[in-house]
Amino acid sequence: MTNSVHQAREALGHRLRDLRKDAGLSGRQLAMLAGWHSSKISKIEYGKQSPSENDIATWCQHTQADDHLADLIATARHIEAMYVEWRRTLRAGTKRRQRASVELEARTRLMRWYEPQLVPGLLHTAEYATAVMARVIDFYEIPDDLDAGVATRMERQQILYHGDHRFHFVLAHQALHTMVGDAAVMIGQLDRLLAVMSLPRVTLGVIPPGTHYRVPSNQFIMFDSHVVQVESISAELTIRQPREIALYHKAFDELAYQAVYGQQARTLISAALDSLRESE
Repeated sequence: MTNSVHQAREALGHRLRDLRKDAGLSGRQLAMLAGWHSSKISKIEYGKQSPSENDIATWCQHTQADDHLADLIATARHIEAMYVEWRRTLRAGTKRRQRASVELEARTRLMRWYEPQLVPGLLHTAEYATAVMARVIDFYEIPDDLDAGVATRMERQQILYHGDHRFHFVLAHQALHTMVGDAAVMIGQLDRLLAVMSLPRVTLGVIPPGTHYRVPSNQFIMFDSHVVQVESISAELTIRQPREIALYHKAFDELAYQAVYGQQARTLISAALDSLRESE
């Protein structure tokens, strides 16, 4: 479970603890009223166990806090929605996951995307996407719908050319050198990056090698200032809390400041291309 989800659980637990204390009940007394083991109270209050909706209703009933019930249940549902295991997301294959991104991207005016290891999905060539998604299918042992998943990812890229959307991509230098597929796939992908840099809606920066560490970061995508998606090995995290979004905003600004753009970025990409061509 990610830190953000655990922190959200802790915050919910603290709210429930305050209701219990306001009602003048000890943890043991509340457990007796609810018919629970006494350890359940402490586990919920310290964020070690997620309360069910029935648990919250029982808690509010015995603490005379029914006016808090709707808000607490909404908070609990949000916590559960934050964390989605990849196996559950991908159990119907990769195409469905690609389709799930379309609506959110369509509503977004400004997408900010940081990638430390790979080229962002919206900039993939079909060959690069095939290599990435084939590895995803193999790693998570999910249904093999590779062709459909790649086709849908390619369709998503139409958003780069239509509407009033804007895109700001920041890539770590490593993303230019992580070998996806073979040299031919990488050459095609880096050529694609040089091409999309000329699109009027796209800003693409590359963080040069040797840049000082400034931001504790991993891959993330910001959809305007409303939603942040973070991909971990086990799950996808959807963040909507303003306080947390503000931290990602700060992180992206710092990373974007460290990146180079225009001809300097082209030079870094071209150098990676030259290295690949020499190796063929």
